[in-house]
Amino acid sequence: MSIGFAEIAIIVLVIVLLFGAKKLPELARSVGRSGRIFKSEMREMKNEDGKGADQNQAAQQEQDFWDREENQPRPIEQQPQQSNQQVPWQQQPNQQQNPPQNQ
Repeated sequence: MSIGFAEIAIIVLVIVLLFGAKKLPELARSVGRSGRIFKSEMREMKNEDGKGADQNQAAQQEQDFWDREENQPRPIEQQPQQSNQQVPWQQQPNQQQNPPQNQ
């Protein structure tokens, strides 16, 4: 079953009656733009599939970097010194600090 000339003519006639002859060029441009957008999106999706392999390769290179001995974290040799100063959130609420007065 194929579409013949008569069927195509009927479809074109129905489109002309629905949209009018003045709007047909605008409708054709709109359909053309939609087709181009669809094709470009399909190309981008195909390109992203190829990028997936690149991302896997980058992840493997990062893992190889951290597997090298010179890039391993080293233990801390010196502990931080303790401070006897109180930070504002450790101070008692009853204590009031007097700001220095400039004279």
